[in-house]
Order: sequence, then structure tokens, then C-alpha cells
Amino acid sequence: MCRWLAYSGTPVLLDTILYKPAHSLIDQSLHSKLGVETTNGDGFGIGWYPVGGSGDGTPALMKDVGPAWNNRNLRELADHVTSPVFFAHIRASTGTAVQQTNCHPFRHGRWMWMHNGAISGFHAMRRDLALLVDPALFGEIEGTTDSEVMFYLALTFGLEEDPPAAVARMVGVVERVGHEHGVEFPMQMTVAVTDGTSVWAFRYSSQGTSRSLFYSSRVDTLRRLHPDIRFLQEASDETRLVVSEPLGDLPGAWNEVPESSYGVVRAGADGLYPFSPLAA
Repeated sequence: MCRWLAYSGTPVLLDTILYKPAHSLIDQSLHSKLGVETTNGDGFGIGWYPVGGSGDGTPALMKDVGPAWNNRNLRELADHVTSPVFFAHIRASTGTAVQQTNCHPFRHGRWMWMHNGAISGFHAMRRDLALLVDPALFGEIEGTTDSEVMFYLALTFGLEEDPPAAVARMVGVVERVGHEHGVEFPMQMTVAVTDGTSVWAFRYSSQGTSRSLFYSSRVDTLRRLHPDIRFLQEASDETRLVVSEPLGDLPGAWNEVPESSYGVVRAGADGLYPFSPLAA
């Protein structure tokens, strides 16, 4: 499986979130506490939206097939790139090749997507799922992962118009096709998706035992609890993190995302809602 984080809020150096916390994502690449594997060294990826936005609104990506813990380019980039919204992902392959096109996050236009989990029996149902992708989108699929197919199915089902409904339809299709192939519990996922303005995060599995996912408490609450922490004094009240596992043990900082639910982070309108598959 994998570990990931999604950040939205006051523009920060990537180093502030990627390296500085006691149990940072870089530390998790070697010493994951809640993942299926302790190490996540089968590649990594970073996606970010430049401060002020790029000309076409698309995020920048950096991916590599090596482990994150000793990548000098990632270290250099993290010291110099500032962003208000970014995704970071460290990969532990579930059977597909270790190659750049299989590293998260995935991008389509201004949208980014990353995933922890797996479609059980994916290799048997891969063709059936791929044929359900909109032909106009199919040529953009570069890798061989279930995660990327999930992304393009969600795009096919209207991700750009209604992310929660599109992800629910994607899950509904995966479960239907999985059952047709005799797979009892096809879906295991925590997913993050963003358009650079809002971030949606989903936690769901067919068996009801999903991978871990947490969100940070409101900054104004944390500021009152921990007035001595400089980052909290500088961060806006809109700043939020969603993570596969907490970045440290700061009291009151982390809240578990409930089973079968999704959250949305956006200016002035955060929310947490129940999630269930829909028929596509």
C-alpha cells in the first residue's frame, strides 16, 4: 500500500510539511506505523499549484521511481518551492511495475488524484474496467495501476462537475465488475482529489475495514491549545492537512476520518459527509 498527504492553506515551503514534522511523510517512507508495509520505497510523487497560479491552472509534478528518503532532487525542491495546495505520495507497489508513470499523483488538466489501497483482482478485471473509460480520455492513461484507472473512470463519470458523485459511481462500477469476476470485496481506498481550489478526501472499502486516514483540527483551535508553535501563528484559519497517518503526536491535532465517508476542504466551507457507492 502507500502513504499520502494533502495540504491546503497558507502558502508554505514544501519542506515545512514534508520534512520538518517528527513523523513526516519522509519518515513514513521508512517507518510507517499504520500502513500495511513499514517501508514505502517504490517511488514517490509531488504535485503542487504555484503561488498565484500558473497560466493554464495546471499543477506541476515531480515523480521518481526511487525512495523518497534519499532523493536529493526532492530535498532541493522542498527547500525552494512554496505552494498553497499540494499533494505528496510515497508508494508501496501492490503488484504493478515500479516506473514513473505508475507514481502518484496523477494529473488531468487542473485536476490531481492520488490513492492508497487496491482493487482486489484488478488484473483479471482490468480490461473490463478500462473499456468503461471515455474513449476521449483513454489515450491519456500512461501507466498500469488500478489507481490511474480509478481516476479516469471518475473523470468519465463527471469528476469535474461533481467529485463526490463521480467517485461514488466509480466505486459502484468497480464493485459491480468485481462481483462479476467473483471478487467478494473489490475496493479498498483512501483517495484525495483536487482542482487546486478545493480538496476532497474519501475513505471507503467494500469490506468496511478501510486504510487509515486523518484530518487536522481547525487552526484556531490548535492555536489556543499550542500558542508556542510558530507555524500555527502564521497559518490561516483555512489551513488543513489530510494524511494517511498523523505527522506527529501533537495533542488535539488529528482526527480520524470515519469509515465510509468523505470530506471537502475549501475556503469557508469544510464538511464531512457519509459516502456510499452509486450505480453508474
